[in-house]
Amino acid sequence: MTDDKRPETMDEDLYENLDEEEMYDILQEKKKELKESKKSDRSKPKRPFPKWVFWLIALFMVINIGAAIPSIFSLPAIDFVKTSAQLMMNDDIQEYKKSVVLVDTGSGKGTGFSISPDGYILTNEHVIDERERLWIYFPDDGPYEAEVEQTYPEIDLALLKIEGEDFPYLDLASQTTFDTDEHFYFIGNPLRFSGIANEGTIIGRTESSNIESDVLMLQAPVYKGNSGSPVINQDGQVIGIIYATRQTDDFGKVGLAIPSDAFYDKYQQ
Repeated sequence: MTDDKRPETMDEDLYENLDEEEMYDILQEKKKELKESKKSDRSKPKRPFPKWVFWLIALFMVINIGAAIPSIFSLPAIDFVKTSAQLMMNDDIQEYKKSVVLVDTGSGKGTGFSISPDGYILTNEHVIDERERLWIYFPDDGPYEAEVEQTYPEIDLALLKIEGEDFPYLDLASQTTFDTDEHFYFIGNPLRFSGIANEGTIIGRTESSNIESDVLMLQAPVYKGNSGSPVINQDGQVIGIIYATRQTDDFGKVGLAIPSDAFYDKYQQ
């Protein structure tokens, strides 16, 4: 366990705030997409292939072609994009992404993920606590209007429910076990993107001033919009839920995640 107990940052760093005009534009665009998709002969509405995917691939190609570009361009943001573009080719990641959702509260957006085929969604409590409305978007369809099933503010988690069945879902581990420096994936909606995959390593457990449990400390590129992102181990199980970042002396900026077993402890009470 680390001795670094600096306060973490949540809303400021990880919750993507949008003003009214931006949100209106996004919703209008989504409505238009849904109307167009309904004209097709598919049984469910499908979003068109996201434009940002082409931009990621294009940027990745440019970066590789420009290998002689001075090292000043090797910035964290560029590494973030490169890694995401590479992970897009991973079959497991493509499967995991089906269960990761965009949580739209009317005033901002965050990430959540499906934990059952009958419409239960897990996200951070701070993502939805000041909601104006609550809509859920899967990569392939939506919106679904969600209800708050239960909140657990002491561990910054919220359980949501949408109507439907046969939803894709991730396996939420009942026990959070890991090795130091163990590799993991996480998927979320950072920096105005949707369904961005990235990876990191688990540093270990640490204490938190805001959470009623030990939390996981992650060496990973966590950005705005990653609140609620699942921490997925090599067995495809979710062992944590990202909720914050912290600046440390030993590791620099790190991500923080609530262990999955902390949710089960509360849920079973």
